[in-house]
Amino acid sequence: MKRRHFIQNTLAASTALLTGSTILAAATKDSTPGSNALQTSNSKLQTPNFKLQTSNFKLKYAPHDGMFKHNAGDNFLDQIRFMADQGFTAIEDNDMWKREVNMQEKIGALLSQLGMTMGVFVANRINWSEGTLASGDKDARAAFLQDIRGAVDIARRVNAKWMTVVPNCVFPRIDPDYQTANVVESLRRAADILEPHGLVMVLEPLNFRDHPNLFLTDVAQGYLICKAVDSPSCKILYDIYHAQIQHGNLIPNMEAAWDEIAYFQIGDNPGRKEPTTGEINYKNVFKYIHSRGFQGVCGMEHGNAKPGADGELALIAAYREVDGF
Repeated sequence: MKRRHFIQNTLAASTALLTGSTILAAATKDSTPGSNALQTSNSKLQTPNFKLQTSNFKLKYAPHDGMFKHNAGDNFLDQIRFMADQGFTAIEDNDMWKREVNMQEKIGALLSQLGMTMGVFVANRINWSEGTLASGDKDARAAFLQDIRGAVDIARRVNAKWMTVVPNCVFPRIDPDYQTANVVESLRRAADILEPHGLVMVLEPLNFRDHPNLFLTDVAQGYLICKAVDSPSCKILYDIYHAQIQHGNLIPNMEAAWDEIAYFQIGDNPGRKEPTTGEINYKNVFKYIHSRGFQGVCGMEHGNAKPGADGELALIAAYREVDGF
């Protein structure tokens, strides 16, 4: 029996026992690439009217390396195949820049084969203690722009469109408005590099609790900066976990900033685990995003609430639940 089919069989049986009717759906055949139906040899799970649901999700939820390693193994390529089999149509990988060029090319080829979308990777070296871009320092700006040029090559290898940019820390020795002007100038120059390639840097506001002293902390602030940069290559990464901690009011803030949002990331609060584990009503949040016709990626930048293979299956069941709006 091939490894992939063995994993499918094991998952089907385990998921049915774990989640019951949560992920059962009326029997239909789905020939969409990357959405193969799970099979099981357990006759008790085979009924004339139902099968395990593995059709694609309504939104492009993007798991990351390690999220399903207990069911798919440690090899990232095998994990991507597993993700596709469960109906996920995208991935993201913050540390793509750390991978060997050969591996990046393999990932890009596999995603193309499976019809999956590559989400974000981190484009610049993040400095968690110094206000490099906010300071206006020319050497810091040059280093940042060199990172952006390197990110163009990575994006080409993995067929990516979006890349995460964090403008690092505040620089408290100068007025906040001067800091903003310095950041905007750096981002304008980065946009000049990205625009000819059709690439988009997405600016990620991070919350004050987990990442104190960072320059970009709020979606409204990101909106102002994107308007100042005025480029299709500079948009907002709306991380729902960070936004909930920073200001809440999630859907109204999405609506206000919608024309500058190009990417979402997911994580419930507290805990930064999968939806249904915290206070955020993800079913309503996803319903709103879907209602706006969003065609981009929703990165699953969170941990698993439960350990091991069963925890991974529970995570999939949670996404089936909140995607069923």
